[in-house]
Amino acid sequence: MTAPLRGTSREARPLRRVRRDVAAVPFIVIWEATRACPLACLHCRAEAVPGRHPRELTTEEAYRLMEQVAAFGSPAPLFVITGGDPFERPDLFDLIRYGRARGLAPAVSPSATPALTPANLARLHEAGAAAISLSLDGAAAPVHDAFRGYDGVFTRTLDAWRAAREAGLKVQINTTVTRHNLTDLPGIARLVRDEGALLWSVFFLVPTGRGRALPELSPAQVEDVLHVLYDLGTTIPVKTTEAHHFRRIAVQRRILAERGLDHADTLGPLYRDLRRRCEEDGLIEEQRTRRPPIDVNAGRGFVFVSHTGTVHPSGFLPVGAGSVRERSLIDIYRSAPLFAALRDPDRLGGRCGACEFRTICGGSRSRAYACTGDVFAEEPWCAYQPGSFPYQDDLARQM
Repeated sequence: MTAPLRGTSREARPLRRVRRDVAAVPFIVIWEATRACPLACLHCRAEAVPGRHPRELTTEEAYRLMEQVAAFGSPAPLFVITGGDPFERPDLFDLIRYGRARGLAPAVSPSATPALTPANLARLHEAGAAAISLSLDGAAAPVHDAFRGYDGVFTRTLDAWRAAREAGLKVQINTTVTRHNLTDLPGIARLVRDEGALLWSVFFLVPTGRGRALPELSPAQVEDVLHVLYDLGTTIPVKTTEAHHFRRIAVQRRILAERGLDHADTLGPLYRDLRRRCEEDGLIEEQRTRRPPIDVNAGRGFVFVSHTGTVHPSGFLPVGAGSVRERSLIDIYRSAPLFAALRDPDRLGGRCGACEFRTICGGSRSRAYACTGDVFAEEPWCAYQPGSFPYQDDLARQM
């Protein structure tokens, strides 16, 4: 049985709140600069193709987009250039320079292609990029390369990771959790610890794009993995993407720890196996203050702009709310009916609508839509039954 982790004075809060009104200003803007990419990743949301789309935002249109992001005010939202592979755009360095000159701190999410060279990474830093994110979906080449569709991608990713740090770039590591790599998670965590990263962002598969063909996780498996990620939080800076119920777990675990209670009794064999292996690798130690998960969700602090300029609450939610070619991003984000509805927790259905955690979680709207066609349906990968947490008074105080 796992010993309870007691609360410490270092952990002042279980959640991190955005200090600005997320109905008016997003916390993060992600722009899909292109869908062109030479890789063939099994989970690819964008269903990337080798060539660029003729309707991609032009350089001048991209400049106007960045001006609008900066116009949200200071401090500017986080701004991420993703793809496809952003290196497929020949104007990438000009775009970064322009964004930096407008007060943004652009981050770039490149693919591990032959373009990901030390020289290009140094140019990203010189142009003004603040950070990059690299994908790592296996602890060794066989798992990662099979997922990415080409041999050699794992080695190229590690080489780029080291070269980026040498160039002065901060590095975030992204891992998409699917059934193919569940047992590899402790090994990936060990790499993140040993190589060093600004953040380990663990994505939970949304069955959209090519990801529709991959087998889904069960709610019990997701619960087990989320608890292991929470355990790792005092050794590795970890966050989740499209697993908003990680915020529920952070609050529950805080309350249980303060009461000196064990959290593991309701978890399954996957949790026990992953936890044991993490302990054997020295990955569960109180070395740092846990990074509280931040309270944002699709359309509520988060906005995605596609390669052709359509605006979405999330890159995994293929429902558009307008186009930056026709309306200002600021106007769409603040007033589009879809965005306004997603900020209202009373619109949620099923278990999410009845859940006492709905104001800090809300579930993955992207996964709800992918699985049911209803953006307000309950989160299909959540195991929690509303009202079942026994310490509701403690919960009210924490929230």
